[in-house]
Amino acid sequence: MAHDPYAAAGVSIDAGDELVRRIAPLARATARAGALPSLGGFGAFFDPRAAGYTDPLIVATTDGVGTKLKLAIETGVHDGVGQDLVAMCANDLIVQGAEPLFFLDYFACGALDVGVAERVIGGVARGCELAGCALVGGETAEMPGMYAADDYDLAGFAVGAVERGQQLTGAGVAPGDRIVGLASSGAHSNGFSLIRRIVAGSGLRWGETAPWAERQSLGEALLTPTRIYVRALLPLVRGGGVKALAHITGGGLIENPPRVLPQGCRAVIDAGAWPLPPVFGWLRDTGGLTPRDLARVFNCGIGMIAITAAGEAEALVAALHAAGEQASIVGRIEAGERCSIVHGAAGTWGRADAWETA
Repeated sequence: MAHDPYAAAGVSIDAGDELVRRIAPLARATARAGALPSLGGFGAFFDPRAAGYTDPLIVATTDGVGTKLKLAIETGVHDGVGQDLVAMCANDLIVQGAEPLFFLDYFACGALDVGVAERVIGGVARGCELAGCALVGGETAEMPGMYAADDYDLAGFAVGAVERGQQLTGAGVAPGDRIVGLASSGAHSNGFSLIRRIVAGSGLRWGETAPWAERQSLGEALLTPTRIYVRALLPLVRGGGVKALAHITGGGLIENPPRVLPQGCRAVIDAGAWPLPPVFGWLRDTGGLTPRDLARVFNCGIGMIAITAAGEAEALVAALHAAGEQASIVGRIEAGERCSIVHGAAGTWGRADAWETA
């Protein structure tokens, strides 16, 4: 066998070729109208007219998974973080009224383990199917010396479209509107630096049973993939019943709602309007977190909020239930300085007295 100086330097071209061969059928399974087959080329074409658009605005977003990846690497559970990656991007697109059209991923590692990479990108493909967008390409970068041999990083890039004039800007939000919360599947992809610190202080190992989930290990429970809300929300957004959406990511229920509010409006969220999922109760108790800590770091069980007129809120909740989402009215819009206020009565989120935080 001929000497391969690049392989000797720690980069395997053969492994990269094998990965492309394995993921090609995964990408093909995400095909949709407008996407032209291109995996393995230098770029990807997409035809918005073939996707049904006449005068589209193009919307682009990029994101990552954060230190949740460390948990995947330490536990060897790699199957869900690809869905997390797609969710972080696709949910940001629907917030602007845009339909996700296509997605590209960037996978960087110290040494390419084809099996691990296949599982990760398999999760990306599943996420794309859930979001209704095509996985049209990506990049795998093997960089010894930049990353440890078993480490990898992920980034995602999504492009969507919305017909001109139909984009969501939040401009129509007004005092008296209602806030509808859509349930999360867990911590999603935010707050994991704090989560890992709390777990380290607890003395629990990733393989031990999760204190709040008897049938899952601690690692598996925390690695539950981020929920993707696109299919449930897109027809409701196009139907005109939604004034604004906010994806509850880093910054939690305090920092994210104001991003879609006009001046003169504030969000007031009742923490007692939905049950705090057990994972957040455990993090609160084990980490000594206050309601303010929870509301500023985590989604606390609400992965997306929708703002609608008071008279349409119940219908929106019913439509979301019919689409398979858990949803409830969790607050209202009031006149005031643009901000988000979360409050709870005595006994809410583990506090003996009533509380409010902003």
